[in-house]
Amino acid sequence: MKILLVGANGTIGRAVRQALSRHQVLAAGRDSGELRVDMSQPDSIRALFERTGNVDAIVSAAGLLHLGPLAEMTPEQFRIGLDSKLMGQVNLVLIGQRFLNAGGSITLTSGMGNEIPLRHGSNACAVNAAIEGFARGAAVELAAGLRINAVCPSVLQESWEPLQSYFPGFEAVPAARVARAYQRSVEGVETGQVFKVW
Repeated sequence: MKILLVGANGTIGRAVRQALSRHQVLAAGRDSGELRVDMSQPDSIRALFERTGNVDAIVSAAGLLHLGPLAEMTPEQFRIGLDSKLMGQVNLVLIGQRFLNAGGSITLTSGMGNEIPLRHGSNACAVNAAIEGFARGAAVELAAGLRINAVCPSVLQESWEPLQSYFPGFEAVPAARVARAYQRSVEGVETGQVFKVW
């Protein structure tokens, strides 16, 4: 398969790239990778697909969030997650669906803050819930034969040190285990699902 992987050089992205290494993986990122894309800018996404042409799968392991106390949060800070992680991935779907080959799939990334409230995580909670809702809704409207799922990972072992104060009592998971959920989404047959890796 020809797979476009956005966020290919992040912690999850590198693990996903390894899990899908038997396929042709086109690596894209905001600041690094073979291809560059700013997911918050629809024109940048269109330019990306004009370079790649049609693909068999689109995988997003990208998107920024704002972590911080609600009492100090500004509207501009809250928009970070909305513009980057939420609308970035929505834009990827809205534009990318036209560049998917028959039987193709899209895999998005949410996060556990959707179901389990985290200290200073109101932006993450709202954004991740919206991503999962969008994936479920889009699944029933995509052209026949196209699929969409979301992966909902817990905090990664590889990212544990700087984030552990947000996750008291949680068990971190290895990125390689999370990557298997993306592989399941890309190589499997399911659609409209949220694959939780906790």
